[in-house]
Amino acid sequence: MERLEIISCNAEETKRLATCLAPLLEKGSLITLSGQLGAGKTTFTQGLAVGLHIKKHVTSPTFTLLKIYQGDLPLYHIDAYRLEGLNQDLGFEEYIDGDGICVIEWSNFIAELLPQQYLNIEINILDNDCRQLIFKAKGKKYERILDQLCIQ
Repeated sequence: MERLEIISCNAEETKRLATCLAPLLEKGSLITLSGQLGAGKTTFTQGLAVGLHIKKHVTSPTFTLLKIYQGDLPLYHIDAYRLEGLNQDLGFEEYIDGDGICVIEWSNFIAELLPQQYLNIEINILDNDCRQLIFKAKGKKYERILDQLCIQ
């Protein structure tokens, strides 16, 4: 499956969905999250952390650009919001294709660093609580992940 759309009606549902996704991911998996400010990108990442058995509380890396969390696999959480137009090498490639799971918020600002295969999740605000999550698989590996997510 190349595309999957799910409606979440609260932050806990969004986290639960991400928690279910986490065990389907493997070393070197890349997830890009897009959506307006406050859509729930960090909330989704918090759910992934739960699914990876990360004990530390996940917060937005907006000002630090990168946060690393240890769990079943390392979670590399990148926020590229402040990188628009920046033309210097920040070394993100080692995390994007690393030994853990990489999540990038605002990946459109570093699109040239993205590999051909990844999972994009677009989060749209429907109202104060409800969100539309559109999963788009880029490559067979991520299509298989969406197939498995659908079955659960």
